[in-house]
Amino acid sequence: MSTDSLTVPGATLHYEVRGTGPVLLVSQSGEGDADRSTGLVAGLTDAYTVVTYDRRGLSRSRLDEPERGASLAEHAEDVHRLLAAVTDAPALMLGCSLGAAIGLHLAARHPEQLSALIAHEPVTPLLLPPAERTKHEGELQELQHHYRQHGLGPTLPEMARVLGIDLKAATEQDLTPHPMDARRIANFDHFIRHDFSAIVHDTLEPDTLRTTPTRIIPAAGRSTPRNVFDRQCADALAELVGEQVREFPGGHNGNLSHPRAYARRLRDLLADVS
Repeated sequence: MSTDSLTVPGATLHYEVRGTGPVLLVSQSGEGDADRSTGLVAGLTDAYTVVTYDRRGLSRSRLDEPERGASLAEHAEDVHRLLAAVTDAPALMLGCSLGAAIGLHLAARHPEQLSALIAHEPVTPLLLPPAERTKHEGELQELQHHYRQHGLGPTLPEMARVLGIDLKAATEQDLTPHPMDARRIANFDHFIRHDFSAIVHDTLEPDTLRTTPTRIIPAAGRSTPRNVFDRQCADALAELVGEQVREFPGGHNGNLSHPRAYARRLRDLLADVS
């Protein structure tokens, strides 16, 4: 594994590169940083050069203005610059949740950099009809308010409910532990306070995804309820781009709860794409 940093407007990004083969960038969900999906990445590095990174504001990626958040378009520009630093060829991308929303911006703004995007349950209310969009944007704003009033502990179950995550569901054995340490708590704080706002104030123009040369493949967890907004976004994206939703092991966070099975499913899907 190699680690490096990249200076971008307003921040310095930490990133990590593992493996050999075509470049596959993994953009994490939520508070996830470059180390978040170690079990998943381990199942990919024999076939792909896997790039992970700390999104600006998380862990080792430093902000010039610590209290300033970023729009989803700015997050996508970070990925644009990161890919330009590691490869001259079109890359593959797995985006999970917020990472998928970022990937959609990249496919719209810099399609020459992506040959394919696996968009797992993008948190992109703009894909939905107006009434559903307003409802789910309100859910995110309510979660922000709940967090400010009650803190992280009471907010996490509410986040799981909104995203359709079963906190008691079975997982694979021998997962890499990710304790709720000070760094992860700080990452959650930045994610909820700033990235929720970025989702609510998203500027993506969904129609641009119809014509992008990047192949966009919507994905969803097998156990994610059909009535939660992240699954609804995957369904709406599939209709928009003319693809079927590919199902993956686990639920919204199957990349974390079932990393080995998720890696096998991803490899099979990427082989079909190629």
